[in-house]
Amino acid sequence: MDSALHLATPQAPTGGINTEGLADFLRTFFAPLFLAIVSVVALFFLFTREITRFVQFILLAIAIGVIFYVPNIIEVAAKAIAGALGIK
Repeated sequence: MDSALHLATPQAPTGGINTEGLADFLRTFFAPLFLAIVSVVALFFLFTREITRFVQFILLAIAIGVIFYVPNIIEVAAKAIAGALGIK
């Protein structure tokens, strides 16, 4: 009878939300989409001969691309933001 009671009693989760592999999932999902969009927009700026906007766009794309391609930068940024907000 004790085992039936044990099975019917809901258990509280032992930890928080499991985010293991979230950064890898985001990287593999958004990175190819990001590269496709950057390529199309860069070609548009080149064909319309807007060199200043092209350079600005490429610099912005490189900065955003670092987020997707540098290992562990999402985790480091999330921990830094959480620490700044006082969340442990």
